[in-house]
Amino acid sequence: MLSHTRRKFLLAGAAAAGALALGAEGLLVEPNHPKLVRVEIPFPRLPAAFDGFTIAQLSDFHYDEYLGVVPIRAAIEIVNRVQPDVVVLTGDFVTVSFFADYLHNQKESAMMAGPCAALLEHLRSRFGSLAVLGNHDVDASAGLVTEALMSHGITVLRNRAHAIEQSGARLWFCGLDSMWGKPRIDLALREVAKDEPVILLVHEPDFADRAAKHRVDLQLSGHSHGGQVWLPGIGAPWLPSYARKYPRGQYAVGPLTLYTNIGLGTIRVPMRLNCTPEVTLFTLRAGKANRSGS
Repeated sequence: MLSHTRRKFLLAGAAAAGALALGAEGLLVEPNHPKLVRVEIPFPRLPAAFDGFTIAQLSDFHYDEYLGVVPIRAAIEIVNRVQPDVVVLTGDFVTVSFFADYLHNQKESAMMAGPCAALLEHLRSRFGSLAVLGNHDVDASAGLVTEALMSHGITVLRNRAHAIEQSGARLWFCGLDSMWGKPRIDLALREVAKDEPVILLVHEPDFADRAAKHRVDLQLSGHSHGGQVWLPGIGAPWLPSYARKYPRGQYAVGPLTLYTNIGLGTIRVPMRLNCTPEVTLFTLRAGKANRSGS
């Protein structure tokens, strides 16, 4: 028969072992092994020529030469294996720390855009890679991050539109600046015909409430990291501004469909728990949109 003291000791030891196991999983395993999430998106304005068109989304890289390279390389391998039609990159290529010397950190962070873009240059798809900036990119230097991406063959959309043509039909990708910058959806949409389908790329998912007032079919975002830690029955203990309403997965927001990718990298603490880094592969389907929400 175990004494009361002995029983308490064993229970405490078991709890500590469990905490250590969770910590090891969150620090060493989960952040480095992105998963492929397949999502089928139907919407009514998609031309038949684009039925079955595939989009791979990556987000929130937060490149760091010591901590952030492994998940990015793994994600690139996944994308190249599934061979999408186009790749979209929804921001936060670098990280700006708000501790210590902020101005110094801005400069150091901007310098990370080049190595990150050099990695992402290895992504393969029929129509290349399209990108928008995130709040950390804007804080570091929107100009330097944009220049780094474009120098490695990545098209950066800052309040402008990009059309992909196929069999006489067009599918528009409109990219906006981060909400920490100056997002102008009116500028991005001005060259798009009213009857043509629009996919909006913007870093912050909560922008969907504004996008729903415009002729947007699908919005793809990131920013939230899914909270990095997601507790059963509770959710994320912390979420950033502009990602608290739509933190992860698929939503119906008025007439548009929103998808929030939980990203690849981490900030503050290099840990993920129940928030496995994500590569999302969308397959577009011509037909009635699913308004079930999430």
